Amino acid sequence: MSTASNSQTPNSTMAKTKELSKDTRKRIVDLYQTGKSESTIGKQLGVKKSTVGAIIRKWKAYKTTDNLPRSGAPRKISSRGVKMIMRTVSKNPRTTRGDLVNDLQRAGTTVTKVTISNTLQRQGIKSCSARRVPLLKPVHVQARLKFAREHMDDTAEDWENVMWSDETKVELFGINSTRCVWRKKNTELHPKNTIPTVKHGGGNIMLWGCISAKGTGRLIRVKDRMNGAMYREILSQNLLPSVRALKMKRGWVFQHDNDPKHTARATKEWLRKKHLKVLEWPSQSPDLNPKENLWRELKVHVARRQPQNITALERICMEEWAKIPATVCANLVKTYSNRLTSVIANKGYVTKY
Repeated sequence: MSTASNSQTPNSTMAKTKELSKDTRKRIVDLYQTGKSESTIGKQLGVKKSTVGAIIRKWKAYKTTDNLPRSGAPRKISSRGVKMIMRTVSKNPRTTRGDLVNDLQRAGTTVTKVTISNTLQRQGIKSCSARRVPLLKPVHVQARLKFAREHMDDTAEDWENVMWSDETKVELFGINSTRCVWRKKNTELHPKNTIPTVKHGGGNIMLWGCISAKGTGRLIRVKDRMNGAMYREILSQNLLPSVRALKMKRGWVFQHDNDPKHTARATKEWLRKKHLKVLEWPSQSPDLNPKENLWRELKVHVARRQPQNITALERICMEEWAKIPATVCANLVKTYSNRLTSVIANKGYVTKY
């Protein structure tokens, strides 16, 4: 039984036509300019007459045979629709892609979540993880503005005479969990390419430290739950020695936040008896304390050394603290007025610092 009528040759009409080379397109134009017909050119070069005609028409219209930029598929969302979703995300940045899909659906446009993402990216908007910042109530916002305005005229020398203090918690394996590694295929379980983890984070330590524009003061580990009495003991044994070691000028100012231990009556009385001038501080304002920037830097350096237990964590914290150059502290304090400017510009809300 013959099957010839059902067979397909390799040169099936479904095959994609191969694009002509740049040299062939140029030869077509050259032959056309010598007076040869499209049919003759096609036979001579082994190219279809219709293709020759298309090359010649493009050359006549654009004086080139190169491929022209393609306009691409039309946008699925109209300019009006783009304005609508831009207004929505500007008003509520937490709007989901699904919400925007539904909004457009009600307006008569059906699109996917991917289209929403692409459209917003073309407008310079991309999805990012929301940063965690202190909760600011109206009273906090007003206090921050008041602080910034009252100190805008303070000089760099004024800020150089401030001793900044703070406490922080350093987690074992805390920052390491987000690190990336360069590795070859199928080596993901090699010890060098893994991050050790334990249940509940592996523990942490609490640190207290202080700095001034002249460098770092003392850093200590707070081993027990801190109360007012312990805090005053820390100040007695570490703040005043740090002041002497850094040779702070007469009339230096002490900064600490509004933690209840710091603002307790007994603590205020202790500070008064020591004749210490305390900087009035707005609550919920870690971005105004250059010490916070130093904490972040310290934690990054500690994480790189991958301490495996609490003892090693404490030791490495102390070692890395001792390595911090005085110039780092000086630069943080030197630009302090920029923080105040940012607070005012942000109308009292959290700044990039």
